[in-house]
Order: sequence, then structure tokens, then C-alpha cells
Amino acid sequence: MAYISDKPGCKPGRETAPSEQVCWYNFWHILMLDNPFRRLLQDPEKILAGHIRPGMTTIDLGCGPGDFTRAMATMAGERGTVIAIDLQKEMLLHAQHKCRNNRSAAPITWHQCGTDTLGISAAADFVLSFYMVHEVPDQGRLFREVNALLKPNGKYLVVEPVFHVTDAAFAATLAAAKQAGFLVAAQPALSLCRAVLLEKAA
Repeated sequence: MAYISDKPGCKPGRETAPSEQVCWYNFWHILMLDNPFRRLLQDPEKILAGHIRPGMTTIDLGCGPGDFTRAMATMAGERGTVIAIDLQKEMLLHAQHKCRNNRSAAPITWHQCGTDTLGISAAADFVLSFYMVHEVPDQGRLFREVNALLKPNGKYLVVEPVFHVTDAAFAATLAAAKQAGFLVAAQPALSLCRAVLLEKAA
């Protein structure tokens, strides 16, 4: 799916329309996303606690450098499955390298999505999008695709950065999710984040 952003480190995307901007993999971008301070402030295991059980099929949508992918694989265990999705091949390779020695963990499928579709099918129990939904131009389409990937009563945790996403923008995101058939199960309180746990109707 296309990523649109005016954040530092972004440049016009090679695979998008001229008016769109994509945050491509580079040294400074990966340093912002993949560092010990961020993992301390936003611990993947704590954020995902209670959402993933052994044997689950989970999706890390917009997996970035792979911190959440690795945690999801550990929590799902050897009987589980993790699908890590990102637009950028370089980001997937970085995440794959990080997860290479994750023992006693679920097998991970690495999938590069297109600029306008996820291009994958699944029957998932849980999906995570951490700091990426605000970069998607057609959130309604994204939510419809994710809804189709989930089992009945499956959960979708959307976490957005408070410094990029206003209250009004997040309200619009929630409206798009509801329009796509999701119910709001909870709104977790996470540091520097706006978050919602969505549930697919049975």
C-alpha cells in the first residue's frame, strides 16, 4: 500500500504518484525506528501482552525493522504463524535479519505488499499496525482488506503516533474502521500513542 508522509527523511516514492511521498529505508529512518531507547519506551512484549496466545496466526502489518515481528513470533510459539508485511524490500530484509535467531518461535512469512493492495490471504487471529495507518491514503480500503484477513472475532490493534495524528484524524480513522465492519473493543492507554483495539464481527 502507498505510504504518504511529510516527516523528515521522506522523499518522493518511486512507485507512487508524483503527489505522494514514501518513507524509504535509509540510515536515519532505520535509526529512528530501531534503537534501544524506543524499545524501552515502547516495549513490544508489554504492548502485545494479552493479545497473542500460543498457536495463533498473527500479522505484523507494516512490520518495519521487526521488533514487533520478533515479539509476536515468540508469543505465538512454534505452533503459531506470523506474517510480516511491508512495502519495502529493504525493511523486510532488515527485519528478517533481526529475527533469524529467534528460537522456539513461530515461523515467519515475509511478504512485500503492493502500493495499492496487501496482496495476501489469511485467516488470522490478530493483526497489528504500529505507526503506519496514518500513512495510508485510503484507510477505508485498508480496513476492508484487514477485515477480510481476520477470523470472526479476530482482533486488530492500531497504534498511531500522538505527535503526527491529531484527535480529529484519529476519530476519522475510527470512523473508517467502523464503516469497514469493525467494532471498537478497547482503547488502550499507551505512551505517546493513540491506540484502538478493533474486533471483527462474528
